Amino acid sequence: MSGLMIADDFDIIREDLKAGLEEEGFEVKALASSGYEAVERYEKGIIVLMDIEMESADAGIKATERILEGDPEARIIFLTSHDDDQMIMTAMATGAKDFVVKGSGMAEIARHIRDVEAGRPRLSDRVHGVLMGEYKRLRQSEQNLLFFIQHLSSLTTAERELISCFLQGMKVKEIAAKRFVEPVTVKSQIRTLLSKTGCSRTKDIVSMIHGLGLERLFM
Repeated sequence: MSGLMIADDFDIIREDLKAGLEEEGFEVKALASSGYEAVERYEKGIIVLMDIEMESADAGIKATERILEGDPEARIIFLTSHDDDQMIMTAMATGAKDFVVKGSGMAEIARHIRDVEAGRPRLSDRVHGVLMGEYKRLRQSEQNLLFFIQHLSSLTTAERELISCFLQGMKVKEIAAKRFVEPVTVKSQIRTLLSKTGCSRTKDIVSMIHGLGLERLFM
């Protein structure tokens, strides 16, 4: 069974985790009260329980990155009270094996450790959901980008101007007045543009462009 290192800046939490995990059969080989100490005391082969906020708000994340730079096979589990979506994404992007929220029972924490040790991390439903959501978002962004690039060259000058107006929040009547045409003409051009972009509303076009970061192409 692999040894453990517990990195947490609260003495009581470190000692409580140490006692509880030793009762679960683990050997706690090292304790660290900061990200700096975690890096200094890390030894290959051990599994690290890493708090995120220690001497700084992201000390655990920085420590994890440094450990993984020296040992790409390092097995690090974040054990933290921070469970918002962005923190989960930031933490897991380091290459950590798992993310467990403080307050989980000792038996639950032990199960996560054993699964990481066995090479099959058991992400919680919460963490798995966040990661899958981000994966789907990135895949959708990639598909949207490819689709948009493929159709970009087919846009007429008038259609590009329309998109610019949409990005500025202009309405049909305002666009018609600016371009000195009738609103019915603008509406006809909008229908053609929606067909080309595969969108059902002008708001969808704006959202897609913002999501892909392509505003500069139309301003």
